[in-house]
Amino acid sequence: MEEFVTVATFTYPYEYAVLRLVLEDAEIPHVFENETMVNVTPFYSNALGGIRLKVHREDAEAVLEILREFDDKGTSMRIV
Repeated sequence: MEEFVTVATFTYPYEYAVLRLVLEDAEIPHVFENETMVNVTPFYSNALGGIRLKVHREDAEAVLEILREFDDKGTSMRIV
């Protein structure tokens, strides 16, 4: 996990459902840190610092480009 960096933060799991599928399709290794805790106790999300999308340092730029594409298309996905 030392080589993984945080590239985005989300408040609730529904905010990144489509992004998870895109990352899996692109075969980019990723982890949504705090996901289980927020699923169990949703109101802890802010206290935990949100759900952090972590990817390998080498894949960070590719993931940021995917996030920019979502933003450019005017989707309702909101990156906190």
